[in-house]
Amino acid sequence: MRVHTRHTPAFGVARVTLNPGEGVQAEAETLLASSFGVTSAQSRKGAPPVFTAPAEGGWVDLAPRDPGDVYPLELDGTTGWSVARGAVLARPATVRRDQHWPALQTLFGGDTGFLEHFSGAGPLVLTCAGPVEAFTLEQRELVTVTPGFLVAYPDTVQCRLRALDPAGPQSVRTGEGLALDFAGPGTVLVQARARR
Repeated sequence: MRVHTRHTPAFGVARVTLNPGEGVQAEAETLLASSFGVTSAQSRKGAPPVFTAPAEGGWVDLAPRDPGDVYPLELDGTTGWSVARGAVLARPATVRRDQHWPALQTLFGGDTGFLEHFSGAGPLVLTCAGPVEAFTLEQRELVTVTPGFLVAYPDTVQCRLRALDPAGPQSVRTGEGLALDFAGPGTVLVQARARR
């Protein structure tokens, strides 16, 4: 699977080129167009469909619901990534969503937080509210990020969630009233516009 982006950063579209018989999972309403012969099937009830290329291969063009950038994040098979909930546009079968990732359970407790964890190998295509910027952190270097601007960070980065104002309203589901402190080494991806 290969990903080529265009019309970025304001109205990103991702062209996902598939090998013969290869599939990519994406929400049905994000399919802009596909080469002839690409089929669509749901792997399980409630899951997004998988678009599969015919014997000669093919492609799908995917466009996010909202304006913004698309960003292919290449997972190397050794390091997982925590990603803002709702930011995944497409993923191959070789990248899995880790529903009960221990580090996120520690971060959010028993609640469903504003992050999801992914691991495996291949391109995880992300949708962002604005252009993506990378903070490359050295050992012991620190940065604080507002949750609405966060796109993703790898397992190599240490993360702490804290209240901006302990007396103010806070939500682990949306990130309202919270801040994330990161310590390197690693790269933290943010977007230039806050997610709505």
